Amino acid sequence: MQSQKITTDKKAANKKAIQFIITLFVLYIFFSQGNLFMFSVMTPTGRYYNPYIAEHFDYIQGLKTALINPAVWIIKLFGFYAIHNEMDVLIINGPYLRINYSCLGLGVMSFLTAFVLAYPASWKATFKMLFLGIITIYILNILRIAGLGLLFGLFQSQRNYFEYHHEIFNVIVYIIIFVMLYIWIKKNTTKVRL
Repeated sequence: MQSQKITTDKKAANKKAIQFIITLFVLYIFFSQGNLFMFSVMTPTGRYYNPYIAEHFDYIQGLKTALINPAVWIIKLFGFYAIHNEMDVLIINGPYLRINYSCLGLGVMSFLTAFVLAYPASWKATFKMLFLGIITIYILNILRIAGLGLLFGLFQSQRNYFEYHHEIFNVIVYIIIFVMLYIWIKKNTTKVRL
């Protein structure tokens, strides 16, 4: 009888694991490709450009602005004079930084959102993790932009050699997000005795 219960529990666990993986994959594709599609919809040179949506629902430009303004504030806090527009940061006698779609962290946010929504946890825990994770990614992204401005402002010789900041940022953010997810999963997993 005990053996049959263990087999039934394993089958249920396997079914939940497969359901989680499929849901994670589908949600990630939906969010990441949805963001790319919306970028095309809101970019004048995009394949699916729509002026009305671009004018009224441009969350991508909103995110750029939300990253650029605090990053410029941090750069100025360190004594540099910086100016910016909707997608560029120019540090006087320093570097010029262009904030592109790939700089926004939407891929990492898509993964985090898909993972947290796919994982079987309470809605309260899910929304708490989503909020903390997205805020963490956002703050790290601001620090990356400000850090690049300060690094290139202080060490002009490095401007042409530091091309892998996206990869370094992604590795750091994914490590932090995986640690957060590990802690979150441990808190939201009920222990089952067999």
